Amino acid sequence: INRAAEAAVPMGKDLLVNAVQTMSVTDAKKILTGGDNSVTAFFAEKTRAPLNTRFLPVVKQATDQVGLAQQYNQFAGKAAGLGLISAQDADLSQYVTGKTLDGLFLMIGEEERKIRKDPVGTGSALLQKVFGAR
Repeated sequence: INRAAEAAVPMGKDLLVNAVQTMSVTDAKKILTGGDNSVTAFFAEKTRAPLNTRFLPVVKQATDQVGLAQQYNQFAGKAAGLGLISAQDADLSQYVTGKTLDGLFLMIGEEERKIRKDPVGTGSALLQKVFGAR
């Protein structure tokens, strides 16, 4: 399941880049005046649904291969019928995809916190990483 998540995440890079490239003035203002996680919230709002659509087939293929999906879905379907879990979480592929997206936005949020805590230092490290500056 972790491998499925790892395989899916790189497939979303273009969606994240496109979100930045198509950012409106209103979006930029919300980021600048928003809280400590305003960038992360922007990415989640703009990309979560299309990322889910893109990641789901990769995760489904991986969960189907391990043979766990059918057993989980059957058991979880009963739990959802009793109201113990949500119907969406009763599908293993959808559940793993959702957790993959949660993890992705958690990592974006951690990077955002680092940048906000030390914009100059983090920016320099980021420039070095991106441009190979010394």
